[in-house]
Amino acid sequence: MKIDVPTPHNEAKFGDIASTVLMPGDPLRAKYIAENFLEDAKLYNNVRGMLGYTGKYKGVTISVQGSGMGVPSMAIYSKELYEGYDVDNIIRIGSAGSLDNDEASDICKSVNLGDIIIAEDVITDSNYIVENEYDVYPVASEKLMEIAKQKSAKRNNVKIGTIYTSDTFYKDSKFLIQESKSDVLGVEMETLALYTNALVANKNALAIFTVSDKPLKGEAMPSSQRQTGLNEMIELALEIAVELEKGKM
Repeated sequence: MKIDVPTPHNEAKFGDIASTVLMPGDPLRAKYIAENFLEDAKLYNNVRGMLGYTGKYKGVTISVQGSGMGVPSMAIYSKELYEGYDVDNIIRIGSAGSLDNDEASDICKSVNLGDIIIAEDVITDSNYIVENEYDVYPVASEKLMEIAKQKSAKRNNVKIGTIYTSDTFYKDSKFLIQESKSDVLGVEMETLALYTNALVANKNALAIFTVSDKPLKGEAMPSSQRQTGLNEMIELALEIAVELEKGKM
């Protein structure tokens, strides 16, 4: 479907937003990226405080915008970008929790605080995929995944595999322990909506995370490490975006 712009949630004019958008959950992280990584960044959206900016990184025009928390919020903002503003690529950059515990699979136990997860596919407890009349889980876009693997090949702390999208932040620990017995790299709250919307719109999507905590062990990344860890993820996402856009030239 085609969505008229400006939308109820985005005041940008058509053409204000780049074809590739980095999408953190927190709009203040979008502001941080615009101020610290992009040149000549201009604010295009402030509706409901969901900040969006367009600027340049290494000469390539890139946008960054918050998505909010959870499947419903990501569903709204990514759909409007794909089907209203004709965005081609969205790269989610967020945080995820590792499900490491004594009963976890070896793959799950291998995920450490500060590691970067690239979600090749997703499993979920959300009904969003049912609402969109799909009976298979969507996956990351092949084009973005190929570039991500190239750009992360020399990084020892990058894990590629399955992410779990939950509709519940305060998930019962018994459920998380059960999920950890499968090869799930982490749990978060938005990727299912992003990957589904990309599939519906025939667009591209990729989700990347910094592992910020281990909820089943009560461990969390200290604030000093959190900033550095997020920067590493942000830089990786920007490098993927640059490679993607240069491929069009």
